[in-house]
Amino acid sequence: MSPAPRFVPGAGNLSRWAIEHPALVRFFVVLILLLGVRSYFQLGQAEDPPFTFKTMLIQAEWPGASAQEVSEQLTERIEKKLQEMPELDYVQSYAKPGETALFVNLKETVRGRDVADAWYQVRKKIGDLAPQLPAGVRGTFFNDEFGDTFGSIYAFTGDGFSRAELRRAAEDAQREVRRLPNVGKVELFGVVPEKIYVDIPTQKLATLGLTLEQISTAIEAQNGIVANGRVENDRLSIPLRLSGSYSDVERVRETVLRAGAQSLRLGDIAEVKRRYEDPPANEIRSQGEPAVLLGVSLADGGDVLALGRDVGAAIAALQKNLPLGLEIRKIHDQPQIVESAVGLFMKAFAEAVAIVLAVTFLALKWRAGLVVALSIPVVLAITFTAMWFFNIDLHRISTGALIIALGLLVDDAIIAVEMMAHKLEAGWSRFEAATYAFQSTAFPMLTGTLLTATAFLPIALAKSVVGEYTFAIFAVTTIALLSSWLVAVVVTPYFGHALLKPTHHVEDEADAYRTPFYRRFRAAVGWCVTRRWTVIGLTLVALVVGVAAMQRVEKQFFPASDRLEILVEMWLPEGASYDATHAAAVRLETLLRSDKDVAHVLNYIGQGAPRFVLGLDQRLANRNFAQLVVIAQDVEARERVITRIRGLFESDFPNVRGRAVRFEYGPPSGYPVQYRLSGSDIPRLKAEAEKLRRILVAQPQTTAVNLDWNEQALAVKVELDQDKLKALGLSSNAVGRLVALQLSGFVATQFREDDLLIDVVLRAPRAEHRDVDALRAIPVGRFDGRSVTLGQVATFEPGFEDGVIWRRDRLPTISVRGDPIGTVQPATIIDSIAPQVAAFKAQLPPGFRLEVGGPVESSAKANAAIGASWPLIVITTLTLLMLQLGSFSRSLLVVLTAPLGLIGVAIALLVSGRPMGFVALLGIISLAGMIMRNSVILVDQIRQDLARGLSQWDAIVESTVRRMRPISLTAAAAVLAMIPLSRSIFWGPMAVAVMGGLIAATLLTLFFLPALYAAWFRVKRA
Repeated sequence: MSPAPRFVPGAGNLSRWAIEHPALVRFFVVLILLLGVRSYFQLGQAEDPPFTFKTMLIQAEWPGASAQEVSEQLTERIEKKLQEMPELDYVQSYAKPGETALFVNLKETVRGRDVADAWYQVRKKIGDLAPQLPAGVRGTFFNDEFGDTFGSIYAFTGDGFSRAELRRAAEDAQREVRRLPNVGKVELFGVVPEKIYVDIPTQKLATLGLTLEQISTAIEAQNGIVANGRVENDRLSIPLRLSGSYSDVERVRETVLRAGAQSLRLGDIAEVKRRYEDPPANEIRSQGEPAVLLGVSLADGGDVLALGRDVGAAIAALQKNLPLGLEIRKIHDQPQIVESAVGLFMKAFAEAVAIVLAVTFLALKWRAGLVVALSIPVVLAITFTAMWFFNIDLHRISTGALIIALGLLVDDAIIAVEMMAHKLEAGWSRFEAATYAFQSTAFPMLTGTLLTATAFLPIALAKSVVGEYTFAIFAVTTIALLSSWLVAVVVTPYFGHALLKPTHHVEDEADAYRTPFYRRFRAAVGWCVTRRWTVIGLTLVALVVGVAAMQRVEKQFFPASDRLEILVEMWLPEGASYDATHAAAVRLETLLRSDKDVAHVLNYIGQGAPRFVLGLDQRLANRNFAQLVVIAQDVEARERVITRIRGLFESDFPNVRGRAVRFEYGPPSGYPVQYRLSGSDIPRLKAEAEKLRRILVAQPQTTAVNLDWNEQALAVKVELDQDKLKALGLSSNAVGRLVALQLSGFVATQFREDDLLIDVVLRAPRAEHRDVDALRAIPVGRFDGRSVTLGQVATFEPGFEDGVIWRRDRLPTISVRGDPIGTVQPATIIDSIAPQVAAFKAQLPPGFRLEVGGPVESSAKANAAIGASWPLIVITTLTLLMLQLGSFSRSLLVVLTAPLGLIGVAIALLVSGRPMGFVALLGIISLAGMIMRNSVILVDQIRQDLARGLSQWDAIVESTVRRMRPISLTAAAAVLAMIPLSRSIFWGPMAVAVMGGLIAATLLTLFFLPALYAAWFRVKRA
């Protein structure tokens, strides 16, 4: 007669179902493994997770208006209208002579399709505003694709090849690349347009009595296209095509003009030449040569690696057909960066898997270790399948989340296997041991799993750009944790039932915990329970010290990137010409190209680089601005080059406001150290901004301190004599147009060549007006047959005016900003000068506003967005604990253990020198879930032991002794799995925080929690 069973599982025992249906379990395991492999290879890959740019660019032109007039009459009206939108966060804008640009930023709570709806409302409101704008305003122009990223950029260069030849080669490539799958946009950058310039000396015009309007009329009359009619008969309809329009530059020269009774050729009085825009609005140089860039963006849902292969093959095929000497160089290669980054992360992931397996096999017997090892691929297969189903790509965030989850996903399997092995050693059958593991651990494990997932919930609920950027952490870890629980209660018992063997029979189950090690550990726990108040007091002191130590850890938003590009900005004084900007930019480019640490130099003159990486803080076109992208040989070389560039700005470019910075991970946030000062009184605003600048300059750890605007530009005020104008039959507007035509020229017509439209520009030779005194000789009319010049009807008064006025939310705003030196963090600098800034703020006049900007502000916003969901997190956590423990007191005990990790976090960050940033904050949040997971398992074990009849004292001590092994094993797996991640620049602070915090918290869970439990329930020794 067989002995009575020690345990009879109920009908709802999932482990029992798995053991009783082995064929079905095997089928599903094989199926999920196949699905997982397929899903992994179909996952998209990217450098960064996608997030929505909630910024729209609005531009408008008002030729002839000063910056102040544009600001007050144009920018102010648009901003006022935009403030009617409830979705609006803020508007940042600038006004320059003749133009304005507004950056419309939506609230971070606006998501998905609401963003597109908001942009529609912007267009509608500004369209309604058009009749109220000043006369002469051109525009407005909208760009809501400001965040498009061209991750693959190719440069077309060639010594001896014209820009037109480079453009034609790039257009051929553009046409071919657009046909490829996975391609989003394909755009050309650096195309300098061709013009046909008709340069007519002012003196000749005066002598002949001609005006530019008369010449323009003659040109337009000859080159226009009009309907010439058709010949209709019974059989055919034949259109007529009359000749006369320009077919080459010579035909432009042959244009006939009438000057009184004379007939003249345009070529007789003017120099007619076809050449590139002079001066150009902007240009691009690659390695010292003129270049045209081809930028390729990834289509939504596209495969970046396939894109890289296809575009690379297409470019290689085109290169074979190009003339010798015309080269296509790959400049930015996002597919290669993604492949390398994902490869490194998967290598780190493989290392973490190996570490976890090693811990498992060393801590458990080989059969038990094998059961846990076999569970890992099943969990990963479910995770990859779910990632594919929910369109979660492999990128920086999701791969890091996988490594975070790896240290946790074996926890449930370890707990279940450890319980099975223990029961087998006690003489139980394999069926009883496997099903009892479900009965005793399944629901505490589920609660712990849900608690850990809940700890990541603030990231998912954070209504911010950073929350959107890091959402995959919550998604991937939650999927992995729930998958691990499901595998632990279904697949692991099946594997355990098949592989684990009863070793030897133990009469007393408790004998396994009477070894010398367990006796010493039991004595230590008993000592803590006896001297509970001492232990609680020491723990509280340690916690206070930990919190205080956290204040000494440097603060950070997102860490610096390991990309090799250096972003170099050059700002010449307001009013500087394009020629001056070109000369300074080329001089710096030449110096950098001779640096052995530099691999490549791209020079964007008059404009900023296109967005080739998500975190680029893009700059608009500006004649006194140049941006160089310097690609270093390696990361160490990058740091040396940055130091040398900063030295060059100080020694060789005294009139240039320059900076050299590396890229940072995460959304762009501008200068690292930044203050915004706003006020309506511009002269006072400038004076106060200069005071603040001096405070920041005095901070020794800050360099490149500057104001985004403060200086004025030279202007010439022309005072027209209205009496003389009336006598001549002229008006101020007419004279203004004549002067503008002479100085800037105007488009008379367009020369048509293939698919090109080339402007024919009438103007005076540039050499005539390089001096202000030459303005006096500009003819503005005739009197008694003689030419009347501007100098005869006007006086000239040189002066200064604002070259640009930056605004924020309808107030003039000056940003005072700088870069940190070395590894010092922006928050450290902000904190160090806080007393001086507070005193400065106190003396500001009423109506002035001072705010901290940059990554410090972005970090505060991100943290606030995460903190906003804490009430829901607390409610969810307490609900889960109440459902599991059935006691508010026990639930509160578990919650009180959550902060214990701060002690270890502070020590780990200080010792390692890692900063406390948003990524480390994610680690601390996840740490709280891990700690409560261990605590709930221990507290629930105490509850079960009390239910079995043990005294409170014995239940506390014996539960701690029995739970020590699984708690320590799962903590060790989580800590050691972080080792590969700790080497990552991005994830390193988080890994270090989790490792230090979990080590300290595990020790405190095993010693402090029993003491706290005993104190809370006033437990006395039996």
